Amino acid sequence: MNTLGVKTRPLIVSEIRKDFPIFTQHDGKDLFFLDSAASSQKPIQVLQAMDHYYSTTHANVHRGVYHIAEHATELYEGARAKIGRFVGAPNPSRETIFTKNATESINLLSNSLTRGTLKKGDVVVLTEMEHHANLVPWLMAKEQFGIEIRYIMVDENGYLNLENIDDLLQDAKVLSVTLTSNVLGTINPVRQLADLAHKHGAIVIGDGAQYVPHLSTNVADLGLDFLAFTGHKMLGPTGIGVLWGKSELLESLPPFMGGGDMIADVRLDGFTPNELPWKFEAGTPPIAEAIGLAAAVDYLENLGMGSVREHELELLSYAFESLESHFGNDLVIHGPRNIQDRGGVISFDFRDIHPHDISQILDQSGVCVRAGHHCAKPLMRHLGIVATARASFHIYNDQSDIDALVDALAKAQAFFG
Repeated sequence: MNTLGVKTRPLIVSEIRKDFPIFTQHDGKDLFFLDSAASSQKPIQVLQAMDHYYSTTHANVHRGVYHIAEHATELYEGARAKIGRFVGAPNPSRETIFTKNATESINLLSNSLTRGTLKKGDVVVLTEMEHHANLVPWLMAKEQFGIEIRYIMVDENGYLNLENIDDLLQDAKVLSVTLTSNVLGTINPVRQLADLAHKHGAIVIGDGAQYVPHLSTNVADLGLDFLAFTGHKMLGPTGIGVLWGKSELLESLPPFMGGGDMIADVRLDGFTPNELPWKFEAGTPPIAEAIGLAAAVDYLENLGMGSVREHELELLSYAFESLESHFGNDLVIHGPRNIQDRGGVISFDFRDIHPHDISQILDQSGVCVRAGHHCAKPLMRHLGIVATARASFHIYNDQSDIDALVDALAKAQAFFG
C-alpha cells in the first residue's frame, strides 16, 4: 500500500530496463540516464506500435473511405480516448486535443483566450516557479493584448507563498500553474489553489508536464479546467502533446490555427469550425505519435501509477541520504526537504563548480544529468544562481544510478580539488 492506501507492487527495474533498447546500445558501457525530466527514454512497446502502424496501416485520418484509412482513423481516435481516460477526462473523445507538446498546448490556450475571452486589463495569475512554456505565452499576451500578470512567489523552502493568495486572485480571470516544478520538484497544492481560484471566478490551467508521467492524475480531483502535458516525458515519442479541457470551455474558444480538418465548412466569405476536438487540430495530425503515446499509457498503466510513484519516492529518499552523507555542505539541494512534497527531480549546486563542468565530468562516467537554467530563468534569479545541475528519475532507474552519480561527483570533487 502507498500513503494513499492504493495497492502497489515493487517495480523490478532489471526487467523494466530490458524493454528499453537504449540501455543495450553502448558497447557494453553502462548508461546511467538521470535526465528524464527533460525527456524520458522509450520502451520497445512504444517503438513497435509506431513501426507497426507505419508498416501496415499508414494513411491520413478523417479523409479516406478505404480500409487502411478507416483503420488509421480508428487507431488515432482510440489513442485519443485512451489518453484522455488516463487523466480522468469525463468525455475523453471530445475533450482531449492533440498538440505538438505541452508548450503548444499552453500557447493554444493563451492565444484562444486572448482572442475569445480575455480583454485588456484582465488578470492572469502565474507562479514564480513556472517553466518558460507557462510564462512566455502569457508575457506575449501581455505585450499584445494588455493583460495584467500577477505572480505567486516562492518561499525559502521551495513552496509557493500563499499568504496573500486571495489578494492575488481578486478579479483574476485565469490561474495557470505548474503541478510539479521542473527545478525544485515541488508538487503544488493544486486542488487548494483551484478551489480558491474558482471562488474568485477564475479558470484554472495546470501544466502537468512533470506530473502526469509520475503520479496518478484525475482532472476532476485536481479541480482543473484545462490540463497540458507532453508525450516525450512519459515514455512516449516526441512531437505530441495533449491539451485536456472542459467541453463547455473549449466550445467557447475560437480555433488556434486554421486549415484542413478544423473546419466544417469553408466559403469565400468565411468558415465554420469543426466540432470538438477537431476544431483545434488543423492539418494532418501526429498520427503515429498518438499511437505511440497510447502504447506508453498502456505501459505505465500495466505498472500502476501508484507503483511508479512509490518507486520514485524510494529513489528520492535514497538519493537525499546518499548525496548528503557523502558531500555534506559541499552540495546544496534546492526545493522542499519533505520528499512526499516532491517529484523525482533533484536540482543541486556542488561547491563552486559550474553545473556545465559537473555535467561534462559526470558524462565521462556515463552519468547523464541536465545542466542549465532549465527554462526557468525567473526562478533561477530568485534562487540567486544562474544554473543548477539536475538529476531526475523514472521507472528504469534504481539505486545503482544514484550510486553512479555519487561516485562521479566524487571524481569531480577530486578533479577540482
